[in-house]
Amino acid sequence: MQNNSHTRKRKKKRSIASLLKGILLFIVIASAAGSAIASYYLKRPSEFWENFIPIPEGETVSVSIESGMTAAQAARAFEIQGALDSGSPVQLMKWMVKFGIDRKIRAGHYNVVPSDPWNLARQLRTAKPALLKAQVLPGIDIFALLESLESQDRKITRENFCKALMNDKNYPPKMAELIKTLPNDEYTRAAFLMPETYMLVERTADEVVNASASAWWNHWGEFITDHKLTSKDVQEASIVASMVEREVLFDSESRTVAGVIHNRLRKNMKLQIDATVVYAWRLKGEKLTRVLYRHLDIDSPYNTYKIAGLPPRPICVPGAEAWGAALDPEYNEYYYYVADKSGYHHFSKTNAEHNRTIKQIRSEK
Repeated sequence: MQNNSHTRKRKKKRSIASLLKGILLFIVIASAAGSAIASYYLKRPSEFWENFIPIPEGETVSVSIESGMTAAQAARAFEIQGALDSGSPVQLMKWMVKFGIDRKIRAGHYNVVPSDPWNLARQLRTAKPALLKAQVLPGIDIFALLESLESQDRKITRENFCKALMNDKNYPPKMAELIKTLPNDEYTRAAFLMPETYMLVERTADEVVNASASAWWNHWGEFITDHKLTSKDVQEASIVASMVEREVLFDSESRTVAGVIHNRLRKNMKLQIDATVVYAWRLKGEKLTRVLYRHLDIDSPYNTYKIAGLPPRPICVPGAEAWGAALDPEYNEYYYYVADKSGYHHFSKTNAEHNRTIKQIRSEK
């Protein structure tokens, strides 16, 4: 009898202990859930909700974040550009700090679903900024360049791109000093843009000029400084580079053609470069696909069949190989060249040799 009594008492104590543990567990869970619910509705979400609430999906807006923006400025930009549908930039910045993205925010375009500060910050943890592409093609003349940029972005017009070319602030400081000493027109300045595909935060005329001019200076600035080239040297090089760019199909011939041009200039021989005649007609609004004898009579300072010396301005945007050839031409004894059907050139020292080469090439066609 006594043993049964002790057994019943032990079972009762265990039942009470189990009940107390259950009540305590319920209180903890209810408290956590209540805290989580309260935090959500009070717009102060806790980590509890990370596993239960999916990141927003739906129609996105594109927000542009510029280079050098602080977290506060970026948060403000998200609000101004429609990415915050509630809350404030201050709240967004606090979440950015909490998630450790305040110092990692990069320039570019962020496509995000408009939402509250917490959900927007959650998106930014994995969002990668997109950049806009702008192309400056080698060998393109200023007219085609303007058409190309207009087609890439409606914000770039002929008028604002020409203004951007003439704005000294769009060039690196030392390059701006050089540019000021050159002929003051957009035809000259366009030659000092490095042909490249650029990824920009904003695809505007100023951004295109700034990026491509900076790339040009980064490539050639040290060479120009080290060799103590004058503004006249650089201007002449830009013109030679533009002719080499339009004359040469294969980069391996660039320095050889540049050498021929320099040889003829020293002898005061007419350059007789077809590309300059094409450009002369282009200035009159006519595009040539083939230069005929009748085209050589055009009255223009760019007609190198009539006028000795260099044309007054570059005829296109030269690429890096053409610039390299113009600044460091090959030393040779050639004065003539002609292209065969493959596009490669045959170089000659005398007119008689040149004529024989032409005859041979024509017989092979």
